[in-house]
Amino acid sequence: MVFTGNGKGKTTAALGQVLRATGHGQRCLVLQFLKGDPRYGEVQGIKAVPGAELVQCGLPTFTAKGGLSPADRQAARAGLSQAGAAISSGEYDLVVLDEANLAVDFGLIDAEEIIAILRKKPEHTSVVLTGRTLHPEIAAVADLVTEMQERKHHWQAGVVAQAGIEY
Repeated sequence: MVFTGNGKGKTTAALGQVLRATGHGQRCLVLQFLKGDPRYGEVQGIKAVPGAELVQCGLPTFTAKGGLSPADRQAARAGLSQAGAAISSGEYDLVVLDEANLAVDFGLIDAEEIIAILRKKPEHTSVVLTGRTLHPEIAAVADLVTEMQERKHHWQAGVVAQAGIEY
């Protein structure tokens, strides 16, 4: 499954899948690429969800496409390695690769590497990828692609990022 597009709600939709899966007793892992700030609400909130865990695979600073550091690359590579191990292990029923699409777009990881991991996943394991700028090869192998389209966003009216809404 892929949740992509410029609209808000990609990570939120993926976390909704986690909530639904854990409600059926399934084990879930969320790996967050490009996110390392512990202030994101889901980092603390997921601790209250039995059967779910979250690992941040990014730096605690904002990562911009043009300003990538070797540390950004190293964190993304480590996250991809962890994703491959988690998915192929069969230990999880659902694995979310949050912002993986963006990590591909930024050139931190390759679409082909993600596709190779997906091809090795056990039948019972579902995978969700989120992030803007979906690579066409990932779209081609996905079973479901949902695009969030922004029509209006409250930041356009000057509303700053809100805890519990944006992070």
